[in-house]
Amino acid sequence: MTRVFQSLDGLLRHGFDTVIDVRSPAEFEEDHVPGAISLPVLDNEERARVGTIYKQESPFRARKIGAALVFRNAATHIAGPLAHHEGGWRPLVYCWRGGQRSGSFAWMLQQIGWRAEMVEGGYRTYRRLVTRALYDEALPFRMVQLGGYTGTAKTALLGRLAARDVQVLDLEGMARHRGSLLGDMPGGQPSQKAFETALVGALHGLDPARPIIVEAESSKIGQILLPPSLWEAMKQAPWIEIAAPLEARAAYLDAAYDDVLSDREELKRKLAPLRYHRGHALVEHWETLIGAGERLALCRSLAADHYDPAYDKSMRAMTPTVLQSFRTETLGPAGLDDLADRIAAALQTMSI
Repeated sequence: MTRVFQSLDGLLRHGFDTVIDVRSPAEFEEDHVPGAISLPVLDNEERARVGTIYKQESPFRARKIGAALVFRNAATHIAGPLAHHEGGWRPLVYCWRGGQRSGSFAWMLQQIGWRAEMVEGGYRTYRRLVTRALYDEALPFRMVQLGGYTGTAKTALLGRLAARDVQVLDLEGMARHRGSLLGDMPGGQPSQKAFETALVGALHGLDPARPIIVEAESSKIGQILLPPSLWEAMKQAPWIEIAAPLEARAAYLDAAYDDVLSDREELKRKLAPLRYHRGHALVEHWETLIGAGERLALCRSLAADHYDPAYDKSMRAMTPTVLQSFRTETLGPAGLDDLADRIAAALQTMSI
């Protein structure tokens, strides 16, 4: 039995007990339906082997070998991770396009007595719905961008605002990148598709009647491109701006970028391209500070001599509507808590 989903909301509210992705681990790793578990009926090597036989030898032989592998792997899943389920369990199964892999696995589950269904069109249906939501239609949300110079702890503020029942969207968290030249994070970034899955998952739980705070970004975070519907909503959004003294920002950057600042040679490599934008003398000054272990001085100069001029230039080009500016003298926990309290209170009275 197949289940047809006409909308992304319908798929995300599927109502099944478990969503099972039977595609290969590599396919699952690239992206998958939110909340799905991976129970591949063909692993990466098996999928490649069957595909090669299909193209180079015989479709019939490929299907025969593939069927044996699918049922063998399915039996392992049933005897292992699925063994504890009772008779009323309702799983939703999908593969790449709703074909033989999900059909075979769903059929086996049904024969046991479980109320399994498969997604009509498989993962491709899900991606079509995601693409429609993020590329073809306008988002039904009102955004407010959280702006301010680099080092004003905007990302840290998002979590505090969320704890105060403010709707937030942490794009850098989803992109696993701090959104700057030195923004790489351990583990690297997700695929573009996985980022978009995280995005629709986050948006799905938000109330369109209330504003959403999103950190001011460019249209690209590391290697991740912001989808058109989100970028359009952000471009039209008014701003809240954060201000803090340079010394406080330098201290915050020193702590927030500890992993980057600790690798001196890699840090020099990342800063080297700025010779063509900020001049050889400034980059050589940074290299001297790096060699001397003067991290605070380096953060102070990076902010004042690189990030701040770039921010000022961007603001002159965009001229956003700034609803209100908030200043804090400290960016420690107490200062950020106070800042979050003030922003949350102000949002209650703002006309957005």
